[in-house]
Amino acid sequence: MTDVLAVHPLAPERELIARAADCLRRGGLVAFPTETVYGLGVHALDRAAVRRLFEAKGRPSSDPLIVHVASLDAARDLLAEVPAAAYALAERFWPGPLTLVMRRSSAVPDEVTAGLGTVAIRVPAHPVARALIEAAAIPVAAPSANLFSRPSPTRASHVLDDLDGRIDLIVDGGPTQVGVESTVLDLSRPTATILRPGAVTLGMLRDVLPGVVERQPSQAADNEAQPSPGLLSKHYAPRTPLTVYRGTPAAAKAHLISDAAGLAKTGSRLVLIACSEELAEILAVLGPSAPRAISLGSSTDLTSVSQRLYAALREADAAGANDILMVDALAGDGFADAIRDRITRAATTIHRV
Repeated sequence: MTDVLAVHPLAPERELIARAADCLRRGGLVAFPTETVYGLGVHALDRAAVRRLFEAKGRPSSDPLIVHVASLDAARDLLAEVPAAAYALAERFWPGPLTLVMRRSSAVPDEVTAGLGTVAIRVPAHPVARALIEAAAIPVAAPSANLFSRPSPTRASHVLDDLDGRIDLIVDGGPTQVGVESTVLDLSRPTATILRPGAVTLGMLRDVLPGVVERQPSQAADNEAQPSPGLLSKHYAPRTPLTVYRGTPAAAKAHLISDAAGLAKTGSRLVLIACSEELAEILAVLGPSAPRAISLGSSTDLTSVSQRLYAALREADAAGANDILMVDALAGDGFADAIRDRITRAATTIHRV
């Protein structure tokens, strides 16, 4: 069984953090909250522990890990060099949900980097994560604390659902605040490139580095070494088939309603997911026979939507549905891009309407 330590999310108890830090130093697997999602931490320089992490998650070795540290200075020994841009970005965004990919030193095991010459570094902002990393006094490699390709965990209970008995310890610091994984920015290229969108948006990054660009759609095959976590074509997915309706709110709702009615006639157990505005209209049309529905909150509050997304997918799975139907009518770019990216990778089918 996996032990669970409940700590105060803002002022975690020192003795409990010390216990978790000792477990990390000894090669243990410890799940803990960051501001984005729960991470599964391991001593980044302990090859055997890192291999155990991949085994526990069922994660392919081609998918690199993010190394969490207390500060940019704490990452110096892990890097071949620290680009000037990293100092400017760290001053603006660290601690926070931004990961920087830089050229690595020989101190970083190949197991952490998928054998690539780069390493992903982040300084998390969550008080529990910061306390744990500072107490352990080691670099902590930490992917999301879930079974590989499942929706990322935003609560300790999600970690327990996936990894109970597979890892040593969970530090329960309550729900996470952002709800989707960090932005990943590659500084090892001639032009700084966003590999994975997140809460730190393109516009925010360009305020510091005007030349930042977004990654082009071409990508490595899923069985090849990935330049960043979160780039596999299928990721963050529920076990239940997920159909996403993407387009204007009116068109997306109409197509979902039509398909929901047809599936209901076949006896399929459905769960509907949408923002509150769309969901209210869908349920009004479907009437008393409407299936179970899960709200992501208002589409005008992207923080609420991101916080609820993975929990909604897990809730739909737990409901025993045969099909999950989701309306994705989010407008705009920036943080909305990050949420759409996660929905795209989670989807079995996408109808663009």
